Amino acid sequence: MAGRGRLQDKKTPVEKLTYSSAGVDLDAAGQAKERLKAHVRSTFGPQVLADIGLFSGLFQLKGYRDPVLSASTDGVGTKVKIAQAMGRHHSIGLDLVHHCVNDILTSGARPLFFLDYIGLGKMNPKVVEAIVSGIAKACRGVGCALIGGETAEMPGTYKPGDYDVAGFIVGAVERDEVIDESRIRVGDVLLGLPSSGLHTNGYSLVRRIFNLDENPKALEKRYTELGRTLGEELLEPHRCYLKEVGPVLRRVKGLAHITGGGLPGNVPRVLPKGLTAKFKEGSWPVPPIFGIIQRRGQVDKEEMYRVFNMGLGMVVAAAPADADALLQALPGAMVVGEVGREP
Repeated sequence: MAGRGRLQDKKTPVEKLTYSSAGVDLDAAGQAKERLKAHVRSTFGPQVLADIGLFSGLFQLKGYRDPVLSASTDGVGTKVKIAQAMGRHHSIGLDLVHHCVNDILTSGARPLFFLDYIGLGKMNPKVVEAIVSGIAKACRGVGCALIGGETAEMPGTYKPGDYDVAGFIVGAVERDEVIDESRIRVGDVLLGLPSSGLHTNGYSLVRRIFNLDENPKALEKRYTELGRTLGEELLEPHRCYLKEVGPVLRRVKGLAHITGGGLPGNVPRVLPKGLTAKFKEGSWPVPPIFGIIQRRGQVDKEEMYRVFNMGLGMVVAAAPADADALLQALPGAMVVGEVGREP
């Protein structure tokens, strides 16, 4: 039409997308890796044949006549929520290693090497370093090499500030020294080794009881019975039993690591079919934190024993003739029951 100008289509500029705009910070990931190198290398011994940064770890197995490998993997559950709320992440690394070491110890194995996995909503090099420094410290303490791991920034899966951890351990034991629960007999003694608190189980119930997700300030409350705050008590690291139990494994017929499921869920796992554990109520002191939890949440006694370790982190089955020697060798050990026959 005369006198009318032509209309021009104006294209909207297309945004150039990057990994960073999608929520993944490769530069921060690089910083985290640099921070971790010294911690990881501090766990290396001559059996580690590959440096950090390669696609796999290499470990030379030697010093065994007829080795059997023992492997386990685990996490620390929602205890990470307590660490996140308090801004204290180092002890989570200790929890992770100690839990896994205790698991393979039940077969008589000693740790060889460890790998970790950390998934985060947003990469925070300082937080990752704190976790891995705890892992490395625990590995050094048990003579275990930290030969690899993965740190994954996963926006949309985790919220910023959230993370989860998992550990993977491989140990070894001589074939003729594997702890075989078939040797356990009626009348064998059950010894309890004290826990250091909740260890890594029951935290979802604890968070609900104290309403910690909505009121994290409750972690700052100091309890006379505990001699410290609730948060400090809940972050107490999972106790490792390798140093105490390792030297006396030849006197041990069975080991039960008391984790999720408590005493009724874990001790039967190491007993031969037809046998049962008979515990003597009141034969060990239950730490104050469990009484606080039970009263505050009005939790039934049976549920407490099903969820928490109730003060026993490891239960040892042994012949009565070995009981006295084990009681002397294992700090804090107590006779807590005996093996009986199922009704």
